[in-house]
Amino acid sequence: MKQLRPAELKAWLDDPQREKPLLLDVREPWEYGLCHIEGAQLMPMASVPARLHELDPEREIVVICHHGVRSYHVARFLEHSGFGKVINLTGGVDAWAKEADPTMPTY
Repeated sequence: MKQLRPAELKAWLDDPQREKPLLLDVREPWEYGLCHIEGAQLMPMASVPARLHELDPEREIVVICHHGVRSYHVARFLEHSGFGKVINLTGGVDAWAKEADPTMPTY
């Protein structure tokens, strides 16, 4: 599975020449309400197996959580479910706030 640092993801999102990935935020709704990367789709970790049909297995998907642990497990699950373009955001939104968007609140 590919790992991506926040600065790399920011560069990708800022590049108008590149197709944007699906930003899949697997945290809980209360966490998402505190802070999230703009454009991220909320799908709490526990709901992913039941909602798998909502995801396109051909699209690049960057999985996001608080520190990168839950997202790693969801990304592995997606890979085992036939998704070939799955990327884990290393360090999660916490690292994103520190490395890519210092205006984002942390918790």
